[in-house]
Amino acid sequence: MQRHNKAIQKFFAELGPGLITGAADDDPSGIATYSVGGAGFGYGLLWTAPVCFPLMAAVQLMCSRLGMATGRGLAAVVRRRYSRWVLWGACLLLIVANVINIAADLGGMAEATEMVTGIPSPLLTPVFAVLIVAALFWTSYRFLARVFKWLTLVLFAYVITAFIAHPDWWAVLRATLVPNIRWSREFLSVLVGILGTTISPYLFFWQAAQEVEEERAEGKNTLAKRQGATDAELRRARIDVLVGMFFSNFVMYFIILTTAATLHAHGMTKIATASQAAEALKPLAGNGAYWLFTLGLIGTGMLGVPVLAGSSAYAIAEARSWRGSLDRKPKLAPKFYGVLAVAMVLGVALNYVGLNAVKMLFWAAVANGVLAPPLIVLVVLLTTDRRVMGDLVNPPLLKWLGWLAAAVMTAAAIAMFLAG
Repeated sequence: MQRHNKAIQKFFAELGPGLITGAADDDPSGIATYSVGGAGFGYGLLWTAPVCFPLMAAVQLMCSRLGMATGRGLAAVVRRRYSRWVLWGACLLLIVANVINIAADLGGMAEATEMVTGIPSPLLTPVFAVLIVAALFWTSYRFLARVFKWLTLVLFAYVITAFIAHPDWWAVLRATLVPNIRWSREFLSVLVGILGTTISPYLFFWQAAQEVEEERAEGKNTLAKRQGATDAELRRARIDVLVGMFFSNFVMYFIILTTAATLHAHGMTKIATASQAAEALKPLAGNGAYWLFTLGLIGTGMLGVPVLAGSSAYAIAEARSWRGSLDRKPKLAPKFYGVLAVAMVLGVALNYVGLNAVKMLFWAAVANGVLAPPLIVLVVLLTTDRRVMGDLVNPPLLKWLGWLAAAVMTAAAIAMFLAG
């Protein structure tokens, strides 16, 4: 028994950047997008979870290996390997996607909080932004993650509710195993949104940067010490990423299933407000569903928004050769934290252009889905280049899954634009 407990402790001790990345991926934009998909198309989108998992895991594993092999973040590697227009083109794609996503997540957190407190969301949006920036300035993201990762456990309410709602399990199994694709702009927009909020650009930069941070935390403060990885380190990273991505897709699957079995089954196929999205949890929590939904959005937002702003700061700092890290105090990395603060300010400002919060959450995911493929191509090219990776180039399976991810997301985005 003691040996069994030690094995479990060792397993969880090896989890790090991958698990946090997976938890942050189920941010408010993700919750809203999966809810819109389940409500609008019932069980018809359940197949996206098993399809997304290997594609998402492959891309994140490549980013993890890139950080470990080079000792640098993604933008720093691009700066050394490609021209300035490729570097700043990649950074621009990231910043655009991230600012839209930050705006949507802050707006979603505010609207959900208004639902249970009555405080107007336009007042709450900057409050959440200030709280997050203050926490990052005066503590650290690691501290923030330790505190708020427990709130993300509220997302398991969707798992419980799925069983309480008594779905048609034969229909669920069929929809999980047999892809159902409809040629309509509405369906394809939701598909692009699901792909975009699952395989998101900010996760690529964040994963590589956090692998570097992990090595710095182990005392590897020089580039020479950080470059390369042992078989044990690669195994640790592989377990970490696979567990994190499985958690992300597991939650995604049950949000779609629960909203299909509750909202769609009762004729609520359009979600326009946070309260409508929260209705999915009523079979479990009754009127407390609104509190569960709000806590889930706050918890995932407090994990996800710092990752969005932080990945922007890492990318610009690496591109400009600035010293910067979420583990450093602001006075030691003023430019890094300046980028982070500007990204947050822009995100707050976008909330006052009159867009509905749920629509903004959904279209943020769609924007990610459109902007991600060029960055995936860049990741695949870098991680198959021996001049960059040395002996740690991608194994064939990772390489082809990476190309498949880029192809699938590109095809979905083109189909969305072409569909009538």
